[in-house]
Amino acid sequence: MQEFSVIDTYFKQYASQRKDVLAGIGDDAALSIVPAGQALVTTTDTLVSGIHFLADADPHAIAQKAVAVNLSDLAAMGAEPAWISLSLSVPEADEQWLAAFARGLQEITHYYSIQLIGGDTVKGPLSVTITAQGFVPPEQALLRSKAKPGDFVYVTGTLGDAGLGLDFLRGNLSVPDEDNASYILRRLHYPTPRLLVGSSLRRVANACIDISDGLVADLAHILKASNCGATIHVDKLPLSRAMRESVDAEQAAQYALGAGDDYELLFTVNEEQKGKLETALTNTNVVYTCIGQLTGITNKLELRQQNNPVKYAVTGYQHFS
Repeated sequence: MQEFSVIDTYFKQYASQRKDVLAGIGDDAALSIVPAGQALVTTTDTLVSGIHFLADADPHAIAQKAVAVNLSDLAAMGAEPAWISLSLSVPEADEQWLAAFARGLQEITHYYSIQLIGGDTVKGPLSVTITAQGFVPPEQALLRSKAKPGDFVYVTGTLGDAGLGLDFLRGNLSVPDEDNASYILRRLHYPTPRLLVGSSLRRVANACIDISDGLVADLAHILKASNCGATIHVDKLPLSRAMRESVDAEQAAQYALGAGDDYELLFTVNEEQKGKLETALTNTNVVYTCIGQLTGITNKLELRQQNNPVKYAVTGYQHFS
């Protein structure tokens, strides 16, 4: 198959249609409308074979994860998603692989009511780049730089599951319980972007970030941008049943602090807004947990266990390290 045959067969005909897209796939560039009173939020992430997913990974899962990790960035800004562009590099036009990939892409774009509006398809090493765009009222965008000393630190969901799933997939540990194994693999391959949580936090949270590289690494971005420090209580980190039943407490803490790839949201809320948090997140059906508090000591992160200082050798994922 040639490039344009691939685009027509697997992507163009399945793209959902939004009224704010005047011209999508098929022209030199997409033409779309930003609603009045909204700021355009744009993010780009690349997933590379052998780095972000195993070479033999299910293409359906690759497509869904590639979109989800970008939607997670929009969620962290409090934005509502609208459009995505896809740049796909594949070694060959494998019709079975492309069909499964396109099916995964179609399912997640339809589920979140977003439209694939363009991109590029080339021959080369397997990699997937998604650019996602969405809208947020300018004065309500969630930024890393707005946190304040005294803010309480929260996370959604449970932490470390994807890292545990990756080690299980690589054969680095055993997970005897089949339900637990299935759960952590799904957390690895099919992360859930917390979009409703993000938009619900607009008037409540001071700062927000998604946990892609690990709790410690991503919290450090907020601390640097906001000139704050933090005290995090390791014994309060939310852990799934699969995590608790598969590894000991110290290993679980290592995963929760440093594994990343969970795409949960980490956000800060001041004392005044703390009481409004439950009301804001009631309809999201997402569990959230207070794990610590920000301090005025710039860039200083203190970890505590049962209120005693502890140290863990975790840095989170870093490219080029």
